[in-house]
Amino acid sequence: MSKLKIAVSKGSLLEPVIRQLSDVGFDTAPLSDPGRRLRLETADAEYVICRATDVPTFVEWGAVDIGFVGSDTLMEGDYDIFELLDLGIGACRFVLAGRADASGGAQAARRENGPRRIATKYPKVAADYLERCGRQAEIIKLYGSMELAPLVGLADEIVDLTATGRTLADNGLVELDEIAQVSCRLIANYVSYKIKSATINELVERLRNND
Repeated sequence: MSKLKIAVSKGSLLEPVIRQLSDVGFDTAPLSDPGRRLRLETADAEYVICRATDVPTFVEWGAVDIGFVGSDTLMEGDYDIFELLDLGIGACRFVLAGRADASGGAQAARRENGPRRIATKYPKVAADYLERCGRQAEIIKLYGSMELAPLVGLADEIVDLTATGRTLADNGLVELDEIAQVSCRLIANYVSYKIKSATINELVERLRNND
């Protein structure tokens, strides 16, 4: 079996991806304690550890053969990659959310006099959603603490990821619409897939059949 170059992301997906690869026979021991190393090599794979938002770029440009990344990252970007498999891990949802009590104040004035505002870390996802719904709104890019925006009048609604909805509820927000389901995907570089198709397809089948 050809040796694969694999991009994995730091953060919440790293441990479940390690388990998945280990379950299908890959040596993932170096990934369990990488220290400060970002490139690790075993007999069957070369691993690159990077930010989740960079995984598709490493794959698209052929620095690695395959990568594991959340579909939220793929939805927000525009990548020329081959999506092979939905692993079903790291499941969450993109939602539109707003204040449970949205009466009065700046929000009410905007409803009457102009377009609403949506705060989000994912402006492309928000814009695509608005287009599908035939709605108009100003999109404000934030990098965190999305729930704060409706509370202080910066925005009327937010587009964000949620798993349980607890953080929304704790901040007095309610889900208004579900935009998309999100989970971890296995992606591949097109050229790598042609050259190493047997190896990559074998991995896909192993992961697909892994309980």
